[in-house]
Amino acid sequence: MIKYINKNTCYIDDRVVIEDNVTIYPNVVILGNSIIKSNTLIYPNTTIENSIIGENNIIRNSNILDSNIGNNNNIGPNAYIRNNTIISNNCNIGFSVEIKNSTIDDETKIAHLAYIGDAKIGKNVNFGAGVKIANYDGVKKYKTIILDNVFIGCNSVLVAPVTIEENSLIAAGSVITKDVPKNCLAIARKHQINKENYYSKREI
Repeated sequence: MIKYINKNTCYIDDRVVIEDNVTIYPNVVILGNSIIKSNTLIYPNTTIENSIIGENNIIRNSNILDSNIGNNNNIGPNAYIRNNTIISNNCNIGFSVEIKNSTIDDETKIAHLAYIGDAKIGKNVNFGAGVKIANYDGVKKYKTIILDNVFIGCNSVLVAPVTIEENSLIAAGSVITKDVPKNCLAIARKHQINKENYYSKREI
C-alpha cells in the first residue's frame, strides 16, 4: 500500500512503478520509467525522473534524474543527483550536494555543500563541507578516482584527473593536483601569515 499525505498535490507518471509501504508527502513529482521500492519515504518538493530508488531510503526536497539509488540511504535536503549517477547502500548525501555521472560505494558520506562530477568513489569515504571536484577545464571532462576509507577535509578541491588511494587523508583547504598514495596525509596550501597589530593600524 502507498501512503499519500496529500495525493492531490502530487504528480505520478503512468509509467512509474511504486512498491508497497512507500510514503509520499505533498508536492512530489515522479516521472518517466522510475521505480520506487518498498519502505521508502519521499518528503515534499522532491522530483524523481527515470530513476530507480531502492528500499528503505529517505529523500528530502531533492532532485534525482536518470540515476540509481541503492538501499538505506539518506538523500537531501536539496540534493541534486543526475546523469547516470549510481549510489550504493548506507550512504548520506546531504544538504546542497550535487552529484553528476559518478558512482558512490557503500557507507560514503557527502554531508553538505559539495560538488562531485565524473568520479568513482569507494567505500567509507568522508567528504567535508565545501569539497569540490574540478572535473572540467573548459574543453574536456576528466575522471577522479577515490578509493576506500579516504577522508577529505573541508573546502578542498580535487583537480581531475587525479587518484586518491585508500586510507588517505586530505587536509582541509587543500588543492590536490597530483595523485595521493595510500596511507598518506596530503597537504596542499600556503603557510598562514599573521600580520601583528594590523587591526590597530587600519584606516577606518
